[in-house]
Amino acid sequence: MNMHKLTAIAAGLLLVGCNSTKSVTNDFATNSPIETIVDLTKVENDKVPVTINPGRFRTEKVVYRLPRVVQGTYSVSDFGKYIDTFQALDYDGNPLQVTKVDTNTWEISNAVNLDKVTYLVNDTFDQEKVGGIGTEEVPFSPSGTNIEDTNYVLNLHGFIGYFDSLKSNQYKLDVIAPSKFLRTSALQEVGSKTSEDGKTITSSYFAPRYFDITDNPMFYGELDVEEFQVGDIKIVLSVYSPTKKHSAKKIKAVMEKMMQAQKSYLGSINSTPRYDIYLYLAGNGETAPKGFGALEHHTSTVVVLPEFMKDDQLAESMIDVVSHEFFHIVTPLSVHSEDVHYFDYNQPTFSKHLWMYEGVTEYFATLFQINKDLVSEEEFFAKLIDKITRAAGMDDAMSFTKMSENILEKKYHDQYINVYQKGALIGMCIDILMREESNGQRGILSLMKELSNKYGKDKPFSDDTLIEEITKMTYPSVGEFLNTHVVGGTPIDYTKFFEKVGIDFANGKVKTNYIQGKGVFIVSPDLATGNIIFNDVVAENSYWTEQGVKPNDIIKEINGVKLSPQNANTVFQGVFRWQPGEKIEVKLERDGKEVVIKGALTQAYTSGKSLLRKEDASQKQKDLLNAWLKG
Repeated sequence: MNMHKLTAIAAGLLLVGCNSTKSVTNDFATNSPIETIVDLTKVENDKVPVTINPGRFRTEKVVYRLPRVVQGTYSVSDFGKYIDTFQALDYDGNPLQVTKVDTNTWEISNAVNLDKVTYLVNDTFDQEKVGGIGTEEVPFSPSGTNIEDTNYVLNLHGFIGYFDSLKSNQYKLDVIAPSKFLRTSALQEVGSKTSEDGKTITSSYFAPRYFDITDNPMFYGELDVEEFQVGDIKIVLSVYSPTKKHSAKKIKAVMEKMMQAQKSYLGSINSTPRYDIYLYLAGNGETAPKGFGALEHHTSTVVVLPEFMKDDQLAESMIDVVSHEFFHIVTPLSVHSEDVHYFDYNQPTFSKHLWMYEGVTEYFATLFQINKDLVSEEEFFAKLIDKITRAAGMDDAMSFTKMSENILEKKYHDQYINVYQKGALIGMCIDILMREESNGQRGILSLMKELSNKYGKDKPFSDDTLIEEITKMTYPSVGEFLNTHVVGGTPIDYTKFFEKVGIDFANGKVKTNYIQGKGVFIVSPDLATGNIIFNDVVAENSYWTEQGVKPNDIIKEINGVKLSPQNANTVFQGVFRWQPGEKIEVKLERDGKEVVIKGALTQAYTSGKSLLRKEDASQKQKDLLNAWLKG
């Protein structure tokens, strides 16, 4: 379960397994599943009623919690702050004493008489203003919840909590919803019942433990659903598009081609019979979610993207995001540490190996595209340059293992986005080293397969011994690299690794997008006025300089949308996806006068580095390059 964020810009700034404790039988008098009801037919004031019936307790006090942190987000979400009217009732319907211990925790007294817990759940999407609730942060959108007439995003960790001693107990979940709603979930459905008037359907689901509640999101509402087969894996694509702008059928064509290539690349790794993709396309309203990207679960992913994107832009974004998330069936589903396997939702500890969970996964998502001829060599090299450039803007001397282990601390959390940049480059270096040591026969994919065969989804590895174990399974050079550049803080000299495969850096004119120059954003906020302006870096973007744009020009309107700090994130996500040939209209203000830029886009260039094959590369280098890219 891992989070993959898209680059987000707001006001010109970059935004960047469950606990295995056994049920305490002295506390709990029965072994029946914890019965839970989520009633979508009784929503009032945008809040969903939830009922929890745990069975009988033998103890005088019990603790109930909503998750403070959920797996894969590497940040504090505090889902308890979206809970209202929390009550504990005895068997006569009378309230029991409840003490709220903290944001996410309730202590219930006289628990021997506890019949059920009830409360109301507010959704998180509505709270996503710029800056969150006041100065507080809200959960990253793909980990959040949505409650509206036409769509319900049921990330169940936002609706259902757990009793401290019962996280390993089974759950029976009933979701009551209007019969007109479509519903999708990878959670095992054990039955359904239609009301006598035919207006509602109660769907019943089974979860072996609380982890499975948190690991299986659901979509309910006016959905568009398509299915297809990838090897032995059934893929279920569920799409919510508020204005019906995008269809599951069109997106399916893109996903099927990509995921067939991914499965071909993975080969024998086949850790799940079903994989769900939940795509929520956000509108432009004030209460629409603002955090674009995806949250990975073991056998599914929730994706949030803006609805306004064109078909080709959406397809590109889905390839970028879902290709990464699907590769998580390798790690952490098949290869993960004890911190993941025995996750504590209230006071979690984190693995040292984000370089593997996120970095290697991102590397696979990049490499497989050249391996399966989905991108050109030039495009693949450009992606590597982009990651090198972005990583250079982070703390390149920070220990990756220390950063991973302490990811909730601000100075380390601020570096989290580097797992998708330097983390992927770490995977690349290991891959090249293994190809060199084995005459092209082994790479990092074969290493991950060997780790998967040794561990699998039910057996975690020891965090402190993983690098030693990888060294034994591979070569001393791999261990030296990990200890020097991942555990240690020595920056990586990528030139040495590219030399092995006969490619080299070249300086010159390189392609760029329409919001960057030399890898830096060309827009930023004017804090004095609240306007969003082109900054000095705009001179490093050929398109805008050719249009006569100058530093401090105020951006007033883009393609008919008036720009503000509130919608800048969404609007610039669209600009980031612009392609040559598209017709655009941008209105600027310069010295109090309107300046209009209108017409078809031409390719934007900036100065920077590129990667090229060396003309004098040896046959050994050529062979190693081929083994790396196509092996």
